Amino acid sequence: MKSVFLACGFTDVTSRIDLLTGNGMKRGDVIINTMHHTVMYIGNGRIVGARINENGKVSGGKTGDQTGSEIMVQNYYVYQYGWDCVLRYAESNSDVDFSSETIASSRSENISKGQTYAARFLCAKNFSTLQANSDIRKIKIQILQTALNKDYQSALDIDGIWGPATDRALNQHYVMYEETQYMVTAAEILLLLHGYNPKSVEFPGIFGSGMLAAVKTFQKAHGLAISGICDRETFLKFIS
Repeated sequence: MKSVFLACGFTDVTSRIDLLTGNGMKRGDVIINTMHHTVMYIGNGRIVGARINENGKVSGGKTGDQTGSEIMVQNYYVYQYGWDCVLRYAESNSDVDFSSETIASSRSENISKGQTYAARFLCAKNFSTLQANSDIRKIKIQILQTALNKDYQSALDIDGIWGPATDRALNQHYVMYEETQYMVTAAEILLLLHGYNPKSVEFPGIFGSGMLAAVKTFQKAHGLAISGICDRETFLKFIS
């Protein structure tokens, strides 16, 4: 596996990492034990990894996470058999840690920052490219559709249309404090597009204290229950 990563543009940065603590890692680093296990570092001391399926096997089973532990996000740990290496993609901007970026504080700056992140999340060259084909509400819906596909394999068309399929996919899904999902990323970007400051944007998003405060402020301003939870009603207001 290591050789495949290296052939695809990754570099071995193990010598720059403290494998006991995880210090020195950056979001997107791939952590490998060549015989047993692989995880990815997602920032803020957290990693994500895939394990056995719902049948207790390493292959087969249903798509998605049926047991709650097939795909697991957790704090960095030292693997029982040890980690052999840490690999990092060598693209020129790969060392950017989105969680450490300071989000602008004024409303206009927040909206501008949200437009930049929206383009990045939707894999567009820039926000003007998105606006050439869609109005702002469609772009907001596209952001939510993208997150639903990434987190729940919803298989939605990223068309910016709020139809029955997208409504069913959202259902009663929510994200809350200390969760890590792409739905958090969507909420962070949508808050910025409304002029609110979640303090950071990550891919996938990490629901931190700055996000919690921004959600509560948004909910209060829009007549929603001030729970700090991005529930269905809050997401619907985000895309309005």
